[in-house]
Amino acid sequence: MSDKTMSAEEAVSRLESGMTLGIGGWGSRRKPMALVRALLRSEVTDLTVVSYGGPDVGMLAAAGRIRRLVAAFATLDSIPLEPHYRAARERGTLELTEVDEAMFLWGLRAAAHRLPFLPVRAGLGSDVMRVNPGLRTVTSPYEDGETFVAMPALRLDAALVHVNRADRLGNGQYLGPDPYFDDLFCEAADTAYVSCERVVDTAELTKEAPPQSLLIKRHTVTGVVEAPNGAHFTSCAPDYGRDEAFQRRYATTPWAQFSARYLAGDEQAYRSAVGEDS
Repeated sequence: MSDKTMSAEEAVSRLESGMTLGIGGWGSRRKPMALVRALLRSEVTDLTVVSYGGPDVGMLAAAGRIRRLVAAFATLDSIPLEPHYRAARERGTLELTEVDEAMFLWGLRAAAHRLPFLPVRAGLGSDVMRVNPGLRTVTSPYEDGETFVAMPALRLDAALVHVNRADRLGNGQYLGPDPYFDDLFCEAADTAYVSCERVVDTAELTKEAPPQSLLIKRHTVTGVVEAPNGAHFTSCAPDYGRDEAFQRRYATTPWAQFSARYLAGDEQAYRSAVGEDS
């Protein structure tokens, strides 16, 4: 066993241009925004991003870092369509592979189990098949003879996720109402970097929460980053909710102006700018 703690900058330094990068969370909920901001401060680009998209997708798209996006949606939740993502799509600056939410899930499951695909009913009879002509169907070899979509595995070179607590070994704990699919992102990836609100001793993880809250297992984790408020401006229940005022500012501010104000410096500069404008 080893100490896997590192800084956000150290984690991002291990990423390379052209990678397929999975980003956990859901919409504008528990996104690893401190890691995304560190990524935006790097030179990494030409990414294939796999995400239940939120501001992670919007920021990376606005900055021109995404070559291809694989997603079921890109939303800020209280703002239905991520505006910076929308602007990038309207400019035609990224390719999009859009699939059903369940198809996305089964793609992660297939990758986690090192399978080439998994059969799923979702997508049948919908335009998902029309807009993704590369998708194939398979027929059950049993008496039912049912037809399924063969959802290909969403294999990842690296994954970024955020949780409430983690230990130095890489065990990650969520304390909110929904685990999303952060464990599958880690299992589907060759390397995974977990940011957390607080690094604690392993014994502390189960003092106030059940073992079932240990969502992420250490053998799937490459690095652990302590990042208090690291999901801001998205939510990280029960530690904090979404910063709706800041999210509105993000959604209505031209990207060049937003990035110059909030992303030009390090994480401390970001926090200071947010505090000054609150």
